[in-house]
Amino acid sequence: MYTQLEQRGMSEPPINVATLRNMKEEGVAIACLTAYDASFAQLVDLAGVDLVLVGDSLGMVIQGHDTTVPVTVDDVIYHTRSVARGLRHAFLVSDMPFMSYTDPSQALDNAVRLMQEGGAMMIKLEGGADQVEIVKYLARHDIPVCAHLGLKPQSVHKIGGFKVQGRDPKHAARMIEAAKQLQDVGADIVLLECVPNELGEAVTKALAVPVIGIGAGPAVDGQILVLYDILGITLGRTPRFVRNFMTGHDAPLDAVREYVKAVRDRQYPAPEHCFS
Repeated sequence: MYTQLEQRGMSEPPINVATLRNMKEEGVAIACLTAYDASFAQLVDLAGVDLVLVGDSLGMVIQGHDTTVPVTVDDVIYHTRSVARGLRHAFLVSDMPFMSYTDPSQALDNAVRLMQEGGAMMIKLEGGADQVEIVKYLARHDIPVCAHLGLKPQSVHKIGGFKVQGRDPKHAARMIEAAKQLQDVGADIVLLECVPNELGEAVTKALAVPVIGIGAGPAVDGQILVLYDILGITLGRTPRFVRNFMTGHDAPLDAVREYVKAVRDRQYPAPEHCFS
């Protein structure tokens, strides 16, 4: 049945949407990281990472911009194609860049490009209840979708900076409702960024699909960080939720393996990486 896997020399099938949902149901924490090239893709895959995101964070860590806004669909396709060549086991997700999904038709066209030209297995887009129709349209065309709630970096100029979201009870309630709506119309994963622990836990309990957190506390189904951050490559101030896993290690592979273990054992995030 898995001839293509035997040709790859693999002992088990690659991660897919069903695998991730089963991990949630079984209480197995999902370890996720970003990657932007084939070499780092091979490294994180070998370390046992379950999901790799080609994030529009590449605009900041690769291209040197202050925000993710300048990143284009062509940029993400290029980096997704490179990452896809380095993966054997992990599930590959690609970001939909700023203004690349303003209506269902445009969103579908760009999602198809990311999958056909880049090799993505799922696309991620930012937005809450306002993206319900787009997610529904993509799901109807069998496009796997990760919805991104909480802090939305593409909206940084609108919200006035990188700030914790959902501390206000009314805002938190709207976010929970938006997460349910996005799941109900077809989102396969929900990513929560920069929200209080309590809200991360509430969203996770409210959904049947996996909830992946970045600065969303320990109660979510999985964690994701920017690879460069956990390797201590990022210069200057890093977000509170970041932990440098290179500390005590000489090799990046060992650091990523420690990250995967810390996520699995739910030792990361610790209280100092969380928001209240």
